[in-house]
Amino acid sequence: MTLVMIEAMGQKGEGVGQHDGLRVFVAGALPGETVELLDGKLSSVIAASPARVAPFCAYFGTCGGCQIQHWADGPYRAWKRGLVEAALRYRGIETPVDEVVDAHGDGRRRATFHIRKIDGMVEAGFMAQKSHALTSIERCPILEPGLARAADIARAIGVHAGNSDALITKVDSGIDVAVKAERKLQAALLGKLSVVVKQFDIARLTLNGDVVVEARAPLIRMGKATVRLPANTFLQATRAGEETLSALVTEFLDGAKSVADLFCGAGPFALRLAERAKVFAADTDHAAVAALAEAARNTQGLKPIRSERRDLFSAPIVSGELKEFDAAVFDPPRAGAEAQAKQLAKSKLMRVVAGSCDPQSFARDADVLIRGGYRLVRVVPIDQFRHTPHVEIVGLFSR
Repeated sequence: MTLVMIEAMGQKGEGVGQHDGLRVFVAGALPGETVELLDGKLSSVIAASPARVAPFCAYFGTCGGCQIQHWADGPYRAWKRGLVEAALRYRGIETPVDEVVDAHGDGRRRATFHIRKIDGMVEAGFMAQKSHALTSIERCPILEPGLARAADIARAIGVHAGNSDALITKVDSGIDVAVKAERKLQAALLGKLSVVVKQFDIARLTLNGDVVVEARAPLIRMGKATVRLPANTFLQATRAGEETLSALVTEFLDGAKSVADLFCGAGPFALRLAERAKVFAADTDHAAVAALAEAARNTQGLKPIRSERRDLFSAPIVSGELKEFDAAVFDPPRAGAEAQAKQLAKSKLMRVVAGSCDPQSFARDADVLIRGGYRLVRVVPIDQFRHTPHVEIVGLFSR
């Protein structure tokens, strides 16, 4: 047994302390606590923090989906804001950071369930923390109410598809399920999965990208437009998250008449911005760009949207191409958009909005823009992945 005093909360939601001159990271521990470790893991809390609260989920501590259900809201939100502040400070960027905006809303509208056959039984759930061991669940309380039967759907699919992963999304027209499995879609399997679709009233089910059944088009409302969501295409985890991010982007780009939306996805920003400005939208995801273009064509009252499939990592929109725009927004994957940021830094655009789901890559790209002559005017952290270390960020840059 080892006693450790927890001094801080780490970037991954683990308590950080010292033992024998070495830093130790303890899942489930909170700052200010004295804890007992067994084989490097939390065994018991000797002196609890006054900020410790009871987790609301029976699977917390074994399921790896949530790391922080045991911390009071105040210090938890301050810690999340601090993650952004620390990343900016590391790059030498001293800019005030807004309070964290809660964008959990009704819960997450999509989750990937891992489906495995264990001891002759089909189980579905999420992986344990730092492990490939499956935590089988009956219901996940952080999902939207419309996904209350998501684990049941996953198990029913697993009976026929075998070991697989199912991305289950609550769309406006029902439930969309995208399955990745080793088994190929053959007539017998198609028939069995069709029964599952009827049983759970699934809007669409795909297997390895092939449509098994589409009872209804999987539709998502984005501003005035309705998007037919491609299978496996990126979508913000919560409805409130998408609406919060989009509202900030729209506010920060108010007055711009021509906007470049880079890493546009299926159009959560572009379709809303087009209510006020002409938009050029680019992304590497061909299906997402096509869905955006289709939604734009079918929506009245929008200004022109020109869309293009383009790999913005290897072929960013260069500074010369940016001359035709008043402003730009870019919201890349977790790795950030260093190549695109360098081109934006060379441009004459007066305003740039940067979105990110990673404080470190956001700070790196912000540094590139600042060195190119921009000033970071405002930084807003957004919490749509509540109970985890993940944080979304929207930053406004101005020349």
